[in-house]
Amino acid sequence: MVGKITICFRFILAMLFIAAGIMHFASPTGYVAIVPDYLPAPLLLVHLSGAAEILGGIAILIPRLRKFAGWGLILLLLAVFPANIDAYQHGMIINGKPVPEWLLLLRLPLQAVFIFWVYTTCCRSSSTHSTA
Repeated sequence: MVGKITICFRFILAMLFIAAGIMHFASPTGYVAIVPDYLPAPLLLVHLSGAAEILGGIAILIPRLRKFAGWGLILLLLAVFPANIDAYQHGMIINGKPVPEWLLLLRLPLQAVFIFWVYTTCCRSSSTHSTA
């Protein structure tokens, strides 16, 4: 049986991914700026990753899709990690304001926290079949 705390953490995780995905469309400039130069079509990549975050966040809340969503989101977190490194190295501006360097540095180990969070609430077999 999945505890209420796990259900709560799963819901928070889903909302974070959905909100982050929406930001990729609402304010893409900062995200486009941190797409590494060797990748083509930065705006398209930002929109695709935003859509993946929104769909993944929604799928976390659907028991039969949860495990698939979890593994997909883990792959997404790994795929965008180079952009987080680029943001730390070159800076990031959101809504005309630079993001503090310490916050960009914090994002790097935070990726591991998010991967662990997704894995424990979505991918482990005991966490995939609950109703919430």
